[in-house]
Amino acid sequence: MLPRISNLPLIEMMFVAASLFFAAESAFGAEPSEPAPILKVGIIGLDTSHVGEFTKLMNSPNPAADLAGVRVVAAFPAGSDIPASRDRRAKFTEQIKGMGVEIVDSIPALLDKVDVVLLESVDGRTHLEQVRPVFKAGKPVFIDKPLAGSLKDALAIVELGERSKTPWFTSSSLRFGPATQGARTDPKIGEITGCTVWGPCTLEPTHADLYWYGIHAVELLYTIMGTGCETVARTHTDGTDVAVGVWKGGRVGIFRGLREGKEDYGATVFGKAGIAEVGHNEGYRPLVVEIVKFFKTHQSPVDVRETLEMMAFMEAADESRRQGGKPVALAEVLAKAREQASAER
Repeated sequence: MLPRISNLPLIEMMFVAASLFFAAESAFGAEPSEPAPILKVGIIGLDTSHVGEFTKLMNSPNPAADLAGVRVVAAFPAGSDIPASRDRRAKFTEQIKGMGVEIVDSIPALLDKVDVVLLESVDGRTHLEQVRPVFKAGKPVFIDKPLAGSLKDALAIVELGERSKTPWFTSSSLRFGPATQGARTDPKIGEITGCTVWGPCTLEPTHADLYWYGIHAVELLYTIMGTGCETVARTHTDGTDVAVGVWKGGRVGIFRGLREGKEDYGATVFGKAGIAEVGHNEGYRPLVVEIVKFFKTHQSPVDVRETLEMMAFMEAADESRRQGGKPVALAEVLAKAREQASAER
């Protein structure tokens, strides 16, 4: 029962009135707070199927909580002369326009309209120059695979990111499959002693061999094994590539790239407690969830040191092929790339 306010002293009447106000506010709900602003996403490069798949997820009219708060609003259809870029750009540009995304004529025009960036150009050789203005503007950026077309350019991107203090990361979608993510800490596997991964490995003459498509399975290998690889030895045939990495302490990680027969992704993880199969392609959604989280928090889900070592692994695999399959030290190819980058400054 409510008190009879008219029979109370003035000061008590004030307290009762305040209590009634807050009770009413609780019963009927407080004034609705302003919704969090939507992060405006811009895309550089419209020559990969990723742009349509990512935009569908980010621009869903009823997104799940882990994909809410972002929207692709503008895109610049950058491209290059390689067929995989040149021959698909018009198709994906029209697809994006059909989703209501504005097409702009330059990267500066794009940066004026957006808060964060997806660098999606399929040609990794273009990434260094395309990301320069993004870093200069301080816009958080996801750089799709491959990070670059060479280890030298990858090192330059890392340096520019550090100098500008701009958040960024790069990753294959295979990294974030739930089973793959859990492999390092799965008690049924225990301490990981080794891993064999496999996946498609189409080659592109303008890129280091494994950078073009083999990078997916290499990223899978590093998601499971972590850093610490010291040498790589590679066997190459027309239909297959096998790169054997030896990690510090004697652990062995094996990459098998497929160019004939059935192509699929997968991994066998060897541990002190058990052996497990992981690494199957679980679609783009897990990666896009991580990108959205990154755009909101500016915290990369992938350590840059792991990214660089992964690039060095693939470069060492190329050098091993040139040397007839001899083991090549990752430290050797990193030192050479740093010298090349320094000479070009």
